[in-house]
Amino acid sequence: MRRTAMLGSAGTLIAGTLVAGALAAPAANADSNRHLRDAEAIGVAVAAARAAQAGIDWQDCPADWGLEKPIQCGWVTVPVDYAKPDGKKIKIAVDRINATGTPAERQGALLYNPGGPGGSGLRFPRRVTTKNAIWAGAAKAYDFVGFDPRGVGKSAPISCVDPTEFVKGPKADPVPDSEADKRAQRKLAAEYAKGCAEKSGDMLPFMNTPNTARDLDVVRAALGEKKLNFVGVSYGTYLGAVYGTLFPTHVRRMVLDSVVNPSTRKIWYEVNLDQDIAFEGRLKDWMTWVAQNDATYHLGDTLAEVQQQWVTLRAAAKKAPLGGKVGPAELIGFFQNAPYYDSMWAPVAEAWSAYAAGDPQPLIDNAASDPTDTAGNAASENGNAVYTAVECADAPWPTSWKKWDRDNSRLHQKYPFMTWANAWMNLPCATWSAPRQRPTEVKTGKGLPPVLIAQSERDAATPYAGAVELHKRFKGSRLITEKDAGSHGITGLVNPCLNTKVEAYLLTGKLDARDQTCAPHTTPKP
Repeated sequence: MRRTAMLGSAGTLIAGTLVAGALAAPAANADSNRHLRDAEAIGVAVAAARAAQAGIDWQDCPADWGLEKPIQCGWVTVPVDYAKPDGKKIKIAVDRINATGTPAERQGALLYNPGGPGGSGLRFPRRVTTKNAIWAGAAKAYDFVGFDPRGVGKSAPISCVDPTEFVKGPKADPVPDSEADKRAQRKLAAEYAKGCAEKSGDMLPFMNTPNTARDLDVVRAALGEKKLNFVGVSYGTYLGAVYGTLFPTHVRRMVLDSVVNPSTRKIWYEVNLDQDIAFEGRLKDWMTWVAQNDATYHLGDTLAEVQQQWVTLRAAAKKAPLGGKVGPAELIGFFQNAPYYDSMWAPVAEAWSAYAAGDPQPLIDNAASDPTDTAGNAASENGNAVYTAVECADAPWPTSWKKWDRDNSRLHQKYPFMTWANAWMNLPCATWSAPRQRPTEVKTGKGLPPVLIAQSERDAATPYAGAVELHKRFKGSRLITEKDAGSHGITGLVNPCLNTKVEAYLLTGKLDARDQTCAPHTTPKP
């Protein structure tokens, strides 16, 4: 799950969760909750039946969507509130590319969610048009189908602030020097929550993962599919887990890659705290690699020397933002790409190395926002709005500032890279005015087929314990661990051990008799 921070910091994260402390708990009692769930179950069945009858009117995609032929686009109508299927409707944007194999090879549609919350899946069919070799086997059997979840992109997008203001920098250093700094960040978070209510208040009560899962089932029906084939990455794993819980008999094949911990104790506040720890560990993995390649980067030949270079850079940017645009918040936003994805190890190191050699421009170009990128900034603001809306709505959050302050101050002592940036990004949930619900109890329902789970051992964005937790909850599932690796979203990486197992499952439904371990994918080259 990925998102770029906007408040007083800059960063990307996955989520937050609830534990002890003052919580913004829903007022509804058990009986009213059960009544609502029953109404929503009826509503989604009604919406799915209507979608199955209507189908999808596939057309060439709009030119400004950036989706080349033969990809086609269409819309699926869903109710905003599934308890009221005859009430207000929105349209979910979908696209597809037909299976490349013979009619005899075709097995249906394969849907995809890349994470977020707030990520668009519309580029998934481009894995065929760009001839992505990893997915070529699956593409013979499946139509690749992408979609924008509710509130995202082309699907009734929500907003919380003006995109120009959202990207404006440099932002305040997320690490507070004083209580006044904390008060300023708290004010920004509360204003952001208020902005969401003002600009998108009608949608906020219905911007949650269960409703997105219900939308997914309506899309399945509109495609004419009796059962769902699904690949979810990062937040997409939580969406898949909730879908599998709500609709166990509707699942055919499901691959969940880089897993959000689905424990009701973790969704969403504690997931962020766990992430702070994992990011620190993966940052050190990358910095160790930078040190091993000192002949290329000249940033130090030990981990301690490279870490000191980061401290020095951060202090310099705090004293005088690079190019007047890049302070510590923007540096975190750029540097966190390396702990996220191994593919970013070299690019981030190269920009950093150039700065150390006297050329700050590559670092400025990569870390600073571009106020002229109207479309990109609008997409970033929208993604951030959806991230916040879904996570705030999915679960109760602590409302006590003392708890936030205590937890993050403690973690920052040992894990300083992301802790405060992460906290400020999620703090709007402490003052969120829209209703929130109790998180879904992810579990194995009758009829749920075996699910394939893929996870790297040192993933920063979704720590390994999340995959173990989901594996326990989905009986009959299989876990493939990429040992001694930590990139996020591993089904998209070249690792024949993993790639062949994922493809075999999608094509045959068969899993290994026991959990498997794969050696890591190739270490990045400088």
